[in-house]
Amino acid sequence: MTGLRAAIFLDKDGTLLEDVPFNADPSRMRWAPTARAALDMLGALRMPLFVVTNQAGIAQGLLQEADMDVIASELRARFASCGAALAGYYFCPHAPAGEGGPTCACRKPGPGMLVRAAAEHGIALDRSWMVGDILDDIEAGRRAGCRTILVDNGNETQWRLSPERMAHARVPTLEAAARVIVSQCGAEATPSRRTA
Repeated sequence: MTGLRAAIFLDKDGTLLEDVPFNADPSRMRWAPTARAALDMLGALRMPLFVVTNQAGIAQGLLQEADMDVIASELRARFASCGAALAGYYFCPHAPAGEGGPTCACRKPGPGMLVRAAAEHGIALDRSWMVGDILDDIEAGRRAGCRTILVDNGNETQWRLSPERMAHARVPTLEAAARVIVSQCGAEATPSRRTA
């Protein structure tokens, strides 16, 4: 395990961006409240940033997998404008099962996207963070072995609680989540010497 890095995994819709269903138009992509400030803080850490997102619209014919390249490219540019770098964009194209459970290993609350990113980028999941706005994000993070933060902004409406769905921290904004990570990462994430 020596040499593996800690990372930060971010949900996209409702956490990083305002939730615009089935959107692949960059002109309609809007930061969630405080997202820019959060990325400014997270970008100053030596921790890779990943976006992990369920995109059932692909299975439903409302989006194409090629649209994900457009979204990823736009996110990379927007991260860069905040002094951050997007290390990877992972999406699940599958539809949920009838009761909301995953039909595949990758759809959150499954941990598949995080596990894949960790394998491809040399990430230590037990030292990493998963940040999202619903409990499926938290469960995915916990099942992957990450520390978890729930951005409790009103998007979680079902509150089906279990030990796997209990966040390590619960905060009102993404900026507050970033502050938790910055305060707890210690030597795992040394501030970089970014210049303006």
